[in-house]
Amino acid sequence: MKLSIVIVHYNVAPLLRNCLLSIQKYITGIEFEVIIADNLSPDVSWKSLQQEFPEFSFLALSENVGFSKANNFAVHQAKGDYILILNPDTELEDFYMKEILDFVDSKDKFGCLGVRMHDANGNFLPESKRSVPDMFNSFEKLFKGFKIKKNQSYYRNDIAENAVAEIEVITGAFLLIKKDDYLEIGGFDEKYFMYGEDIDLCYTLLKKGLTNYYYGKAAILHHKGESTVKDEVYLDRFYGAMQIFIDKYYREAKPLQYSFLKAGLKLRHQIARIKLK
Repeated sequence: MKLSIVIVHYNVAPLLRNCLLSIQKYITGIEFEVIIADNLSPDVSWKSLQQEFPEFSFLALSENVGFSKANNFAVHQAKGDYILILNPDTELEDFYMKEILDFVDSKDKFGCLGVRMHDANGNFLPESKRSVPDMFNSFEKLFKGFKIKKNQSYYRNDIAENAVAEIEVITGAFLLIKKDDYLEIGGFDEKYFMYGEDIDLCYTLLKKGLTNYYYGKAAILHHKGESTVKDEVYLDRFYGAMQIFIDKYYREAKPLQYSFLKAGLKLRHQIARIKLK
């Protein structure tokens, strides 16, 4: 089998349905499977989709184990040569999957690939193409007004939205990777409940000497954040994920950058908490 599409679902059944319909419509000429892992959604209406999409596999997890762990579990059930990690709040928009697979088949040291994303209003989502976080581009992201050169920016504004280019970091909302590579590196680091796991995985692939790609010729609709409640739990998970990343890669290797990043994260987290009140 060429492709396994893995979707971790939590409480967005109507959006999941649209996602599955877009897969049915646009993926042709490829042997593929779809695996949906539900993370114990309080709203169980997703179960009705099993009758509507009998050709897809649905897994009901007994607890909400988070994005990383649920994806790792589902990937171990997958049969495809390639894994496409796909968010349930996304929709494919054209018949580009075979073209993408032909593209990655042609690359000797392929790591992973992401595509151009836009929201429901047509606005480009800059997290489609990113750099690995460091002291400078992280401060640019955390604090408005802090600017550095475009090709060193956290969001790679120097790369055109429709371009095909080598990139450091893509998003886990649409992440294509060889199954063998995914398993070899251990999949997503399960210390990340959600957020940050895609950055970590992309960085791990780069350190193995592989190349990640941004494929701006293809686009998806991403209803960003529809399943996320912006509360203190969200803030703790988001900033906690960034702390996990810098602890893992900067604490010992780059202590000066680590000190700056830790201080910046703590300050930005406190500011975000104040804004919630």
